[in-house]
Amino acid sequence: MLRLVLGVGAVLSPLARPVLKRRLAKGKEDPARWREKLGETDAKRPDGPLVWMHGVGVGEVMALRGLIEHLALERPELQFLVTSSARSSGEVFAKNLPPRTQHQYLPLDLPGPVARFLDHWTPDLAVWSDQEIWPRMAVTCAQRGIPQAYIAARVTDASAKAKSRFGAAYGDLYRLLDARHVQEERTAAALRLLMDDDTPVHVTGSLKAAAAPLAADPELLAGFDAETRNIWVVASAHQLEIELALDALKITREQHGVSSFLIIAPRVLSDAQVIENACKERDLTWSKRSAGQRPDPRCDVFIADSFGELGTWYRAASLALIGGTFDGIEGHNPWEAVALNCAVVHGPRVRNFASDYDTLDAANAAILVKNADDISAALVNETRPEIAARAALVRSAAAQGLTRITSDLVALLDA
Repeated sequence: MLRLVLGVGAVLSPLARPVLKRRLAKGKEDPARWREKLGETDAKRPDGPLVWMHGVGVGEVMALRGLIEHLALERPELQFLVTSSARSSGEVFAKNLPPRTQHQYLPLDLPGPVARFLDHWTPDLAVWSDQEIWPRMAVTCAQRGIPQAYIAARVTDASAKAKSRFGAAYGDLYRLLDARHVQEERTAAALRLLMDDDTPVHVTGSLKAAAAPLAADPELLAGFDAETRNIWVVASAHQLEIELALDALKITREQHGVSSFLIIAPRVLSDAQVIENACKERDLTWSKRSAGQRPDPRCDVFIADSFGELGTWYRAASLALIGGTFDGIEGHNPWEAVALNCAVVHGPRVRNFASDYDTLDAANAAILVKNADDISAALVNETRPEIAARAALVRSAAAQGLTRITSDLVALLDA
């Protein structure tokens, strides 16, 4: 079955370049770097042992930074290559690049691109993270004797069901790997069922909890006056929480007599117009990052429609409402806010990070809200510093799994 899956990919090879060019025309690929997805690059392979890590999107590649730091401390001679698939991930990661680390876009999982990528980079270790393992790349690495690990693995119920339709293919794929670390027991059970044997699977938690704090722009941060304004942020915001946050902003002022300054960082930058319209409907004033404006304390709202600046907004704020937690999005990463001492507020829909939010909520280290009134109550909650401090302790404990992962990866390098 695995050979059949690879065979289908080979048949599709002639379509690779035309498909990428169509995506390029639609702005979905980086004009300067789209050929990386064909395994073509002008970047130089660094001297010395190279650890290659892959994460599909922004959250996944940013979470890899903590692991890179741990490995670099253990082995100062190591060089690192991080790949991802989404264009936005490359742009954001470039602003938070760890030392001795390069970024490339993962080549398409086709014979030519895979061979060119591995011929050029010749990694000494391959590390897959979160939800993505590409079959041809993994099989080719195994054939070339490159050790591979799967870390912070997460397999949803729907994904496990879909994978089971391929018979033994995914079980064979996971057994090819030399180490398997998963985020929670549900994923461990799914991998064991797919592999149908006693191949070891270790539950070591989410890498996102241990990721290094996001970078900030000191000059931009200096424009905030935390002493005079109650600053809060809605991070990775979608339309529903945008509406709720703006309602909460008005409730806090009109019912509690507390003035606050709201930063909205939309998940989709084109939603800036949605935010403007919603502000108009509520007679709220705003400034906007994409218009070249800075946070204006005379306004009610700052629309942070930019990539790679979330570290600045978290540092300025004392409270973060995490986006995607009120509807079918099912939640975004809370740990970036925790790492920068923000009290985390979230809605009830958090399946993507269920174990993370369960851990925070159980420790009274986050605030669950269901509507605008609840958000407003959180804004005037005087125990927010204590909540943020408890979250920092939870983050420290959750990061212990990173030590086990680091140890296993070093062992693979030694072998």
